[in-house]
Amino acid sequence: MKPRTNVGKAPDAKKYRLAIFALLASATIICTGLIRLRVTLTGSMRYTFLIWNLFLAWIPFGMAYFTYISAQRRRWLLLTLPFSVFLWLIFFPNAPYILTDFQHLGSGGSELPIWYDVLVLIWFAFTGLFLGMISLFLMQEVIRRAFGRWTGWGFIAGVTLLTSIGVYVGRFLRWNSWDILRRPGGLAGLTLQYAANPSLRSIAFTFLFSIFFLFVYLLLYTFGRLLAEQHSIENSTQPHSDLMV
Repeated sequence: MKPRTNVGKAPDAKKYRLAIFALLASATIICTGLIRLRVTLTGSMRYTFLIWNLFLAWIPFGMAYFTYISAQRRRWLLLTLPFSVFLWLIFFPNAPYILTDFQHLGSGGSELPIWYDVLVLIWFAFTGLFLGMISLFLMQEVIRRAFGRWTGWGFIAGVTLLTSIGVYVGRFLRWNSWDILRRPGGLAGLTLQYAANPSLRSIAFTFLFSIFFLFVYLLLYTFGRLLAEQHSIENSTQPHSDLMV
């Protein structure tokens, strides 16, 4: 008989990444199915724009995942990171932007009971928000590994503010991510104009949306850390040796 070490295995990161992707993909399929059912029952194309909005929310998720994987090769990280962050940040507001689509519930009558449209919007908003939160976490991890913990949290604070401004510009001023690449001069001029003379609506929206966005992210981040700590405790309490013939 001899002792055998039986150390608990670390979580299979690849398995969990695949599970997250599968869940978000399933949610996207459900969202598309709900819109398809609505069109079939009513013949109306109302809310079909949500599918495009959700597609846009997948773009920063894909960019963040690619950056996260590529960052493991540190020699390329400092060269590609500024460009990756810039592109990611352009499209990132599209993820939480779907939350503002709830305002369409008050834009007139509905061909179906209101509860159906509420559930449709909840599904889309939930999926878009989580696509954004996960991509933000991946980008924070990249920044943290490259520049340290506090830089990572400074990144979160800056992204929160810029995202709220981006959502406001998209919802109320009707500019989108493509305009930054197609008409950067016009968008920059408009941004400076509103920065110099901000309206009460822009200040209130940016502040309240920033608080909400940061609160949700901190809640999910803390919950994730809690699960990781619980897993660590369970591994540490497992027997480290047993008898083997």
